[in-house]
Amino acid sequence: MTKKASFKKVVRRHAGETGQRYTEALTDLEGLGARMDHEPAAERLLVHLRDRYGIDPVAATRLSVHKTYVFRVDRKDGEPWVARAFPPARPRAGVEGDAAILRFLQRHDYPAERLAADAAVSDLDGSAILVTRFIDGGRLPDGPEKFAMMGDLLGRLHTLPYDDSVSRPGGASGEDPSREGSPRQDLLAALAFLDAVDTKVTASERARFERLREKVRLADDADGLPEGLLHGNLLHAPDHAVVGDRGPVVINWKASGRGPRLADLAYLMWGTGSWKPRRPNLERIDAAVNAYRRHVELTDGELDRLEAVMYIRTLYLVCFGYRRAVNDGVTFREWGFIHPRDYYSSTAAAVRAAFRR
Repeated sequence: MTKKASFKKVVRRHAGETGQRYTEALTDLEGLGARMDHEPAAERLLVHLRDRYGIDPVAATRLSVHKTYVFRVDRKDGEPWVARAFPPARPRAGVEGDAAILRFLQRHDYPAERLAADAAVSDLDGSAILVTRFIDGGRLPDGPEKFAMMGDLLGRLHTLPYDDSVSRPGGASGEDPSREGSPRQDLLAALAFLDAVDTKVTASERARFERLREKVRLADDADGLPEGLLHGNLLHAPDHAVVGDRGPVVINWKASGRGPRLADLAYLMWGTGSWKPRRPNLERIDAAVNAYRRHVELTDGELDRLEAVMYIRTLYLVCFGYRRAVNDGVTFREWGFIHPRDYYSSTAAAVRAAFRR
């Protein structure tokens, strides 16, 4: 079978498993890089902000190695802003949704970044831009204190009242703009990351590749569990929270929306562990659980599915990195996101015990 024929077979399989037509699945796989990669020009952004908002910006500096479209904008005439010039593949409606959630959070006095202007969304070169106020702060402290802060932030968020203005589905990372929404979108994105490089996988790696793919295909997407307003990606590298003058403040709400609250908490619980060796850290688990349950008590159904739901974001991260490694022609070495298996079971057991004390 030729490589072209093999790829067609992969596309047909991907279409069948994701509910897409063949042409949709082909676009899904072939357009991955173009949808995710975006490096806007800082000078163009400065001119746009000057013309659009009448401010006097002097410099736009990238804030993240991973997010090449996020800039700190320093001004002569006021405090700095943050400008996110999202990839053109992300619809403006998604960015307007971010702004709606930030307005909702401000109304409820939740500690999140604030919009920099009333009309905070604009367009530049096909890209939707969101402007927020820059938060002058530092990283969260290491250890149990960090996880207590995060547990409290998530608990407060998950108890906010339902509002039609923030009813969009959330919880998925959404680095691929076509896969924003519920946590299930993370699993569909992970499947696309793998299928996009299927025909490049070596014979020696084939068995492990297929095991990973099957694990993604069968993963628990947390559907049907109690819902709340999710952040979607609080535990990030670096964290999507900073400590300002008034305490911790949550940033980057692209993944936010309504969804199963366990997806937010399960990812945080996964991150409590010690890395070398990989094992549960009971002090961090207790700190996070005690802070979270001041606001929310998980149901037995949530606790029963905790271990399975911990895999959603970590499988996504493994598949994201796997695709990159195959395309770069290097050995993939990030299996630690999902190994060892007993880390998941022992961490979930410790979390259940902490909630049931």
